[in-house]
Amino acid sequence: MQKLNFNINGKHYEAMVAEIEHNVAEVELNGKKYTVEVERSESVVSPVAAPKPVAAAAPVAAAAPAPKKAAAGANSVTAPLPGSVVSINVKVGDAVKAGQQLAIIEAMKMENEILAPADGTVKAIHASAGQAVQQGDAILDLA
Repeated sequence: MQKLNFNINGKHYEAMVAEIEHNVAEVELNGKKYTVEVERSESVVSPVAAPKPVAAAAPVAAAAPAPKKAAAGANSVTAPLPGSVVSINVKVGDAVKAGQQLAIIEAMKMENEILAPADGTVKAIHASAGQAVQQGDAILDLA
């Protein structure tokens, strides 16, 4: 947890940044909790600050390439936010009704139900339990 104090136009603000996962952060500002989307930008370094010596790190092995993400089509059910797939609750060929739970995505330690937007049949599944997804990634296709 990181505590930040700042003044804007003479008004004092105290912010507590509890957790940042992907680009979503839990922030408490003057006692009120917010879930915010963080935009990554270049770091700004004060010209007065002297650099601290950094110990050499051991070489890191190259990561395996990420699985190719399926492009979202007109009938795709997509991730509404970045997170990790907890479960896919249907199979290819299953008939589903509007509002039926199709999958669960965990984001910021909260489980989010992914519901069928309309009646249909599961045509393809693009995600699996444990897979990280970004907002807009195709989870499955309905026909």
